[in-house]
Amino acid sequence: MIDISTSVMQFLLAFIVVAPLLGAAAALLPAPPGLRGTGPDQAVLRHGVTVTGAILIAAIVLALGFDHDQPSRMQATTDISWIAALDVRIHLGVDGISLPLLVLTALLTFLCALYSYFKLPAGPSPKAFVALLLVLESGTLATFAVLDLLLFFLAFEMVLIPMYFLIARWGGAERQAAAWKFILYTLLGSVVMLLGLLLVGLHAGTFDMVALATDNGRGLSTSVQVTAVLAIGIGLAVKTPMWPLHSWLPDAHTAAPTVGSVLLAGVMLKMGTYGFVRIVLPIAPDGMRTFAPYLAALAVVGIIYGSLACLALARQGAGGDLKRLIAYSSVGHMGFVLLGIASMTPTGVNGALFANVAHGLITGLLFFLVGALKDRYGTADLDTLAGATGAALYGRAPRLGGLLAFAAVASLGLPGLAGFWGEMLAMFGAFDPAPGLSRPAFVTFTAIACFGTLLTAAYLLIVVRRVCMGATHQAAGAEEAGPTPELADVQGYELAAWTPLVALTVLAGLWPAVLLGLTDPAVQKLLAGGKS
Repeated sequence: MIDISTSVMQFLLAFIVVAPLLGAAAALLPAPPGLRGTGPDQAVLRHGVTVTGAILIAAIVLALGFDHDQPSRMQATTDISWIAALDVRIHLGVDGISLPLLVLTALLTFLCALYSYFKLPAGPSPKAFVALLLVLESGTLATFAVLDLLLFFLAFEMVLIPMYFLIARWGGAERQAAAWKFILYTLLGSVVMLLGLLLVGLHAGTFDMVALATDNGRGLSTSVQVTAVLAIGIGLAVKTPMWPLHSWLPDAHTAAPTVGSVLLAGVMLKMGTYGFVRIVLPIAPDGMRTFAPYLAALAVVGIIYGSLACLALARQGAGGDLKRLIAYSSVGHMGFVLLGIASMTPTGVNGALFANVAHGLITGLLFFLVGALKDRYGTADLDTLAGATGAALYGRAPRLGGLLAFAAVASLGLPGLAGFWGEMLAMFGAFDPAPGLSRPAFVTFTAIACFGTLLTAAYLLIVVRRVCMGATHQAAGAEEAGPTPELADVQGYELAAWTPLVALTVLAGLWPAVLLGLTDPAVQKLLAGGKS
């Protein structure tokens, strides 16, 4: 790690939050004549790669300058009065909980910008596409960096409009209906969440998240905490998404362009679970304790429901869409995250945070791969991809097939890869929940979640067998019909966009202390009411 002064750290964090907005504004301006390249479209796409690359570098430098000996302490903090009458402050800071999510967001957005430079989705102006991508990045980064409840709400909402337009204008079939469903669900959830945030801030006399977490609910009556957790939890659960508030997600993913799906799954879903850890757990612990068994129950229903939906889509003759299947798999994976949070234990919450990052890496890679497959084959329909003249990736595009198989086994939680640790720790936390929670109920939830891991393995292995190997029972007929046309294997720009996700999935799986060393002290402090 490197020694960086406090003022430079403050500047880096402020730059990470604000620079995408400035970059979005610049993207809409005419490109200077000397920087146009082959044309204005190429210039603005290059601008997107440059801005997101600069933000990623700043995030890496911030991580290197972060004091890893004190990950529970808020670092790189800025605290400026903004609306004095309401005591709303521009309060920024990072600790071991938010730092991995900041870096993950910066990385995924850069990889999406790089991928789009070579493979721009069909739609209107590339200028608008790049500007929306940067506004989306700014809102997501701000969500993980702000320490004021009202600023958190503003950042939380800021991502909705750009994602709506990315789906509605650059998406595939049924994009308008999917975009409307996405915006209506998330906006309605956010209205309820705002009421909960205002209830907490007005009763406690402050919107400062650090002060509220340190107070640990002592300034809020139990009834206020219960009401606040219900209201805030609904808004966060929609974004997570938690069953049964998940129905917007499969449609949004199926219709979204490849990079939209990557950011939606890899980053935006994390905003909901991050809100549970940063706001609900420390600020209203009594209210959380009241709802924890219900949250855990809905989480395990989501695990089973998501897995069964994927199995139904994966079976032969179902006409399942591969993008839709991966979207339903996210409902199951985020169920493990919610189960870990509901345990209210350091083990469970650490598992939830680890699973958050692992899901971002693995599912981001899966959506990249399926997008590439759809570009090559013209469809993501599983029956078509698995037919005798289908993808059969091991023979026709072995590197693409190998990467798809790798991402699938990482997603099912193979030991040694990132997907394993988060789900295992979440179940360990649920097996021995916090005092005051029903142990028999949580042991039951853990057993159901374990069964969910078997279902997850089943549908992912079916997908790998069908897409990578093809329809073996029709092989003879395929040979008589003659050789199938070749599929282009992994291209250079795809390799550049996907390799970091593969490497980090392996690194986090083999060396989980990289993440847990950051999150554990911060989680311990959070659950102890601000006391290290």
